[in-house]
Amino acid sequence: MRKTTTRPEPLGRRYNAEDASRVDVTALDVFPYEYPGKEIVIDVETDEFTAVCPFSGLPDFATIRIHYIPGKSIIELRSLKYYLFSYRNVGIYQEHLVNRILEDLVRRAKPKWMKVVADYRVRGGIHTVVSREHRTGGGRR
Repeated sequence: MRKTTTRPEPLGRRYNAEDASRVDVTALDVFPYEYPGKEIVIDVETDEFTAVCPFSGLPDFATIRIHYIPGKSIIELRSLKYYLFSYRNVGIYQEHLVNRILEDLVRRAKPKWMKVVADYRVRGGIHTVVSREHRTGGGRR
């Protein structure tokens, strides 16, 4: 297999993409979970997620699913929407996105267990689903 060190220009075009530093982590807010010791699973889903391919600058559309067992905090949904919206013009590979989202949410909410799934719309005949889990102590699964 031949190893390529430089990337070819995608059909001679490339649309500008913002750097991942533009993701607004400060938008994320949490509130106290009032039933400590009682494990619940919270499932959040949005099909309105967009980021852009860092290679071509073309949009990637995905359904984002977040499943988690709260520790002491619950993610405030409006703030999650603003956080996810901040990816709109950010160039990020699909495989890196779930890592970034999971790490940001775990850092802010400190769940017992969390799974982030990015289910991308078909592009070029390829359907991609990327996921990653986080466990703290005896978390789920």
